[in-house]
Amino acid sequence: MKPRILVIDIETAPASGYIWKLFDVNVSLSQLIDTSKVICFAAKWYGEKKVIFASNQEDTHKAMIKKAWSLFNEADAVIGYNSKNFDCKILNKEFILEGLTPPTPYKHIDLLQTMRQNFKFMSNKLDHVSQELGIGKKTSHQGFDLWTACMNNDSKAWSLMKKYNINDVKLTEELYDKVKPWLKSTFNHNEHSNEVVCPNCGSHNLTKNGKYLSPNRAYQKYVCKDCFSHSKSNISTKSKVETLRTISS
Repeated sequence: MKPRILVIDIETAPASGYIWKLFDVNVSLSQLIDTSKVICFAAKWYGEKKVIFASNQEDTHKAMIKKAWSLFNEADAVIGYNSKNFDCKILNKEFILEGLTPPTPYKHIDLLQTMRQNFKFMSNKLDHVSQELGIGKKTSHQGFDLWTACMNNDSKAWSLMKKYNINDVKLTEELYDKVKPWLKSTFNHNEHSNEVVCPNCGSHNLTKNGKYLSPNRAYQKYVCKDCFSHSKSNISTKSKVETLRTISS
């Protein structure tokens, strides 16, 4: 049984409030008019063509958040870009505000953390790393004015926001494929397979690649011919039942 891996990206409206000036401003809670909230999200199940999009324009806010919760509740793993500090925490806030319980526990793969831990690009912005790796680029727009127009329910602006949001999810999925060999045991596909598979991508296309030696035992090492990640057995070569774990450098 293949794991259900959800790729997610959200867009939010800014908080609004009363301010006296533009620089060196500390805004108190009493000055807030409205807090930031999710206005739309795009998501897709990894490996599938369909992209799911939901927004405040197309549905009620409550219905949109319930749709996001249902997707998370089905997921074995969630992939995003800055999703640990942004998307998922903001969605968790929306879930509890709507009276929803925590979704079923899932593994979290934040590709921004992967980029920061393994590489030194000039910028870790999704647009930059996507272009550097030849994946593509983010959808161009007019900046903050797009969010303002969407909050004013401009249909053309919402059409562009949908395109922008969906493209971010597609870029995130392609980036995941690109950096799979560099992932550090975040999600193990062997947990969802009755056979020995690559822990990073679930492929059966494995080749033995020497031994991993501990002070007292030897473990079989493998290399995946599909995603090129390295892994090792979690048991010694004398044991009978085998699963694989990614080798962390």
